[in-house]
Amino acid sequence: MTAEMFAHPSLARRAMRAELLDAETELQLAYAWRDRRDEQALHRLITAYMRLAISMAAKFRRYGAPMNDLIQEAGLGLMKAADKFDPDRGVRFSTYAVWWIKAGIQDYVMRNWSVVRTGSTSSQKSLFFNMRRVMARLEREASVQGVTLTRDELYALVAADIGVPVQDVEMMDGRLSGSDFSLNAMQNSDDDSREWIDTLEDESATPSETVAHDLDTAQLRQWLVQAMGALNERERFIVRERKLKEEARTLESLGDELGLSKERVRQLEAGAFMKMRQSLASQSAEVQSFLT
Repeated sequence: MTAEMFAHPSLARRAMRAELLDAETELQLAYAWRDRRDEQALHRLITAYMRLAISMAAKFRRYGAPMNDLIQEAGLGLMKAADKFDPDRGVRFSTYAVWWIKAGIQDYVMRNWSVVRTGSTSSQKSLFFNMRRVMARLEREASVQGVTLTRDELYALVAADIGVPVQDVEMMDGRLSGSDFSLNAMQNSDDDSREWIDTLEDESATPSETVAHDLDTAQLRQWLVQAMGALNERERFIVRERKLKEEARTLESLGDELGLSKERVRQLEAGAFMKMRQSLASQSAEVQSFLT
């Protein structure tokens, strides 16, 4: 998989239609790539998580970089993560990949920002991506207390909050101030002038998109309920705790609660997913129509 593939305009559409890997399949693919350098396994693993890379890339559009370039850098970070991932550590690949994807995008933004040209240390990265937000928060907190911070006091507080030297804060503020422009500034001095922020395109979902999203969500929820109906009570419990909770339970903790070994819980989980896939396969024509 080459870097140019990540910039293809149809990538986002293909990524959103990619399969969702369960933990067992993900682990098998990771082992196949690490131990046998199976390129098909690598391609399948990366394709499944490209939607994650695209989602993270979209969060950095405000820095002015072309979206295609951001996606390409995110994809390269995803490939590095796949190459360095150790499946024996018991960590989900998506959790591990987030760091590599974010690091790749941030390095690209730092390299291409018009003002920041001197290196990309961890201190500079922290300041570049967080300083303005931290400054605004500290100034709001001081204002609530009736305190007006001097520039030196603000620099000191930012340095303590982010964990960097004060001189780095001063330097980064100087670099960024040249390109900063308040969106709340007036376009001109006329009485009927408006702020620049009023000229920005509203990126929120349209009513039709909102309705379509709600209908899609309802359909997906219906399929999930039907698939869960094919499971027995213990299997449903394992799937809920492992996949449907905000913080997934570990195999060990479920084994302790159910009086089973970790391996037995894993087997039950794999069996439950197989039943759910079979349930979805029984209505595959409708599912495929929905996804295409």
